[in-house]
Amino acid sequence: MDVLKPHEPSNLVLAKRLSELDNIEGVNVSLYEIDQNTENVKITIVGNDMSFEDIKMVIEELGAVIHSIDEIVAGKKLIETVKTEQDR
Repeated sequence: MDVLKPHEPSNLVLAKRLSELDNIEGVNVSLYEIDQNTENVKITIVGNDMSFEDIKMVIEELGAVIHSIDEIVAGKKLIETVKTEQDR
């Protein structure tokens, strides 16, 4: 997910709060842009049967907003991303 958040609370707090949700096995928060008032972070969450509403609620409670969801993986088998003609 691409998320816009204020500097506080920290990314550590954001990751910890998300990781405490049911069915979340891991959370990765990567900072990729920062300005005077906000930070753009990429959040990757791994787990099974996760509640998007719970994830969104935690993010919004911390003053952040989801800009986009860049990838979703579902099913019994993970499918590797490969380049296609459309990617050229």
